[in-house]
Amino acid sequence: GYQRRVQEAVVSTQSTGTMKLGEVFPNDEVSTTAGTFTLHEYFGEGWGIFFTHPADYTPVCTTELSMVEKMAPEFAKRNVKLIALSCNSVDDHKGWSADIMAHGGLQGVSFPIIEDPSRELAVKYGMLDPEEKDNKGLPLTARAVFIVGPDKKLKLSILYPATTGRNFDELIRVIDSLQLTAYKKVATPANWQAGGDCMVLPSVKGEEATTLFPQMRIEQVPSGKEYMRFTPQPQ
Repeated sequence: GYQRRVQEAVVSTQSTGTMKLGEVFPNDEVSTTAGTFTLHEYFGEGWGIFFTHPADYTPVCTTELSMVEKMAPEFAKRNVKLIALSCNSVDDHKGWSADIMAHGGLQGVSFPIIEDPSRELAVKYGMLDPEEKDNKGLPLTARAVFIVGPDKKLKLSILYPATTGRNFDELIRVIDSLQLTAYKKVATPANWQAGGDCMVLPSVKGEEATTLFPQMRIEQVPSGKEYMRFTPQPQ
């Protein structure tokens, strides 16, 4: 029956993994708290974040969605549209939204929440956590994050277990990095924050490097190889 199919899907997604970076993100039609539409239609010409939750009326998820709503203006400034998924119905989502608002002292929840009571999307996207199960013995949805670019391709994915809440400041940081490096020939080093020094891509050589990055500095290393090339963040 249904439970056996979900268990088989867990085995399948464990062996095949989730979507690969650079793949076009699926354009499923979804039913949400804001109506029915396709994902590509919703994301439009900008960036998108698709994040999933194990279940409605659960404590960690409630803190997460409350935090996302508080930070929604920061994502909007970066032309990022937000959409969540939880394995319950739209009616459940609407009831749960009152708790989310109460926890965060919020006036509303401005982003749609997708319903997935059959776990069909969770299975399709490889988002099940086999270690954490609900009261029916079915695996919970893991805390997945997918960042989708304007070309509708997957730019970043992070998968957290159901027991670990996400750091949404980190998602702002990686959005800043993804948007910068999509258009400038740089990479961002460990613990980079917006405005910090970047690294010149290894593919940028010679005169092109000095023309594009006149303030480039090369850090000397024991190998003698001049690959540690830093530059102020390009504007």
